[in-house]
Parts: sequence; C-alpha cells; structure tokens
Amino acid sequence: MVTNPNIIDLESSIGPWLGKTVKMVDYYVQESFKENNIDLTKEQAIILKVLSEKGSQNQNELACSTFRDKSSLARLLSTMENKKYIVRKPDKDDKRINNVSITKLGESINHKSLPLIREVVTTMQQNISEKDIKNTIKILQKIQSNLTTEVHSF
Repeated sequence: MVTNPNIIDLESSIGPWLGKTVKMVDYYVQESFKENNIDLTKEQAIILKVLSEKGSQNQNELACSTFRDKSSLARLLSTMENKKYIVRKPDKDDKRINNVSITKLGESINHKSLPLIREVVTTMQQNISEKDIKNTIKILQKIQSNLTTEVHSF
C-alpha cells in the first residue's frame, strides 16, 4: 500500500487529541456547574479566578492573563457585568482603558465554583501517575513554546 505524504494521520497527531480533551473538560465543567445551580461558564470561571487572585486588572492585562483576544474578552466581560460578577471602570489617567474588578457576588460565585473545578481536575487525573502528569505538563509546555515562537500574539 502506498502512503500519501500529504495526508496527515490525525489519530497519531497531538492536536486532535488536545481538542477532543478540551471539549470533554468544557462539557464536564459546564454540567457540574449546571447540576449545582451555578450560572457560570468555564471561561467566566477563569476570569473570576484571575481577578480573585490578582486583583483588579485592565482589559489588556486580563486578555494576556487568560489568553483571550480583546473582542471576545469584551463580549465575555459584558455578559459578566450584566450578571453583576464584575465591574468595569475607566482608568483615572486614561479613559480609553477599562479596569476590571470582581464584585462580592463574583467572589461568592468563584468560591462556589472552585470545589467543583477541583473535582473535575481530580476526575480528569484519576488513574494517572504523578510522573505521567508531570511529563504531560512538560510536553504541553513544549507545544506552547513552539507555538509562542510561531504566533507572537500570546
């Protein structure tokens, strides 16, 4: 049988496996939030976690911290602002810059979501040795490094 060098065997490539896994994790997190009556998406949970840990950030800093493009972040923040999870205030020195802060309600939702996220991580990593977890992280860091070299927007 002649193999075509132009055809990529996707099942032997890391990319599709990463994509499938991310979608499964997204679904699992979303179902966990829904079962526990938490009105939050995984993306919103990440924003709340960053703001809770790092404090107020401007939208550019938040985009970098969460690896999101500015326009999708702006839409996400609008939704979160409508839910009263965050507030955006113009910077005192430069009115073009919005500073984003977590609200008390946002802190409360973040506090409720963290145990569920920990549970997802525990489920995700069950039956995987500490050594395999560390090796997987190293491999993912190499992939990120390769892509960061190629794509300068991160």
